[in-house]
Amino acid sequence: MITQSQESLEMLVMVSRLLSSKLDISELLTTIMRLASRVVGAERASLYLLDEKTQELYFDVALGLPEDVQKMRFKLGEGIAGTCAKESRSIIINDVASDPRHSKKADSKSGYVTRSLLTCPMIIKGKAIGVVQAINKSDGDFSDTDKNSFEAFASQAAIAIENSRLFSSVKEEKRKMEIVFKRIKEGAILTDVAGDIIILNNSAKTYLEHDKYKFTNIKNAFSDFETKPGIDAVLSREEAVSRLELYREKPKKFYLDCSAIKLFKEDKDGNSTVEGRLWILSDVTAQRIEEHMARNFLSLISHKFKTPLACINGYAQILRDEAAAKEMPDLVLKSSETIYGQGQKLNTLVESLLDFVTIDGLEAASLEKIEFDAADFLGEIAADMKERLKAVEGLNIKIAAPDTVMVKADRKLLAGAMRSLIENAVKFNPGRDKLVILSTQARDSHTLISVGDNGPGIPGEELDNIFHKFYQVEAAFTGQVEGWG
Repeated sequence: MITQSQESLEMLVMVSRLLSSKLDISELLTTIMRLASRVVGAERASLYLLDEKTQELYFDVALGLPEDVQKMRFKLGEGIAGTCAKESRSIIINDVASDPRHSKKADSKSGYVTRSLLTCPMIIKGKAIGVVQAINKSDGDFSDTDKNSFEAFASQAAIAIENSRLFSSVKEEKRKMEIVFKRIKEGAILTDVAGDIIILNNSAKTYLEHDKYKFTNIKNAFSDFETKPGIDAVLSREEAVSRLELYREKPKKFYLDCSAIKLFKEDKDGNSTVEGRLWILSDVTAQRIEEHMARNFLSLISHKFKTPLACINGYAQILRDEAAAKEMPDLVLKSSETIYGQGQKLNTLVESLLDFVTIDGLEAASLEKIEFDAADFLGEIAADMKERLKAVEGLNIKIAAPDTVMVKADRKLLAGAMRSLIENAVKFNPGRDKLVILSTQARDSHTLISVGDNGPGIPGEELDNIFHKFYQVEAAFTGQVEGWG
């Protein structure tokens, strides 16, 4: 008995090693079939897997069975195998002919005579995923010792099958991800937390000349580029998504817009930790060159307009004043006032254009940041805009600043931005009563300053476009309002 138990133990150890070395599901199932009969000294073995959708058992591997037998399926509760799977318990039958549960479908089609059966469920997480069956004990009857050994084997087989399925699933998902990863137009780089590159697609290889430099770390990948902000600053940021721009002067100007996206994983307690980053690279060279040319052009025409406009406005003012003083005909007086008014409007637009060119070319280091009280600032803006827009009927500008909030910003530039927002709030409001509310509050260690109004608002589909330069919502919505956008 001791010798038999020792042999069974040695057999199970060998089986465990063999099963744990197989990850390919087809090879694993064939190995299980070949080993199952040896574990308990049976003539042959069968392996059924459970189809989760139909709740039927089927032969995934059927060694030596006719084709029509291999296609057979058994419902849960049908035959010994179906009963074993349904009840999730092992069954020993040493006289199959006298057991009414035995289904003779397989024997009748294969011509094989089944005398005895040892059937064990393969269970994972309390659910049967299939059944393994030893057929016809070679010497004597199946015993409880055989059952214990076969249950241990079935348990190892179930774990091996589950691991193989998980491996196959991960492998398939990896294959799909690689296909998508390689086919997307933008450059894509996957790195670990330290910045070491795991995989990069063909676009990224082309942009960064991977075949030439053979880099393995993201810092080395960007070594030929000027990065704003620096790569070390991006790697140390807490934000989930960071933006940076890469620029290379030679052999030709080349601009890349980059988004660095943190990838998280959850532990068993639900805590998230960073496991890497996905870097998305977009070629924006044409866009940046076009913007540079447009900025230069706008700057040029703005300065060229200033001198003739100064002359036009100066003489228009003289004509208007002379016409009024000498009581000239109404046509002359009205014409001179129109010329002067339109000249002033054009002068305002040119000044706005010059401000845009100046602001668009600003670097962060050139901002004149000072700390000031947000409520006082909004009060000054409101007073200034009431004076500027005094001709607008029904205008009411209110301030909502219940708490003292300090702001650190370039006050002059922020004031210009606020004026533009208020002008738009008034300009695009078709109602007779135009309400504008300026508010401020502290939020998440930052200061929130907002401009609200009782106008029609901005359609949801347009929100992503409002920061595009010179963009204006279609005329049918805005009422064809004058302005640069």
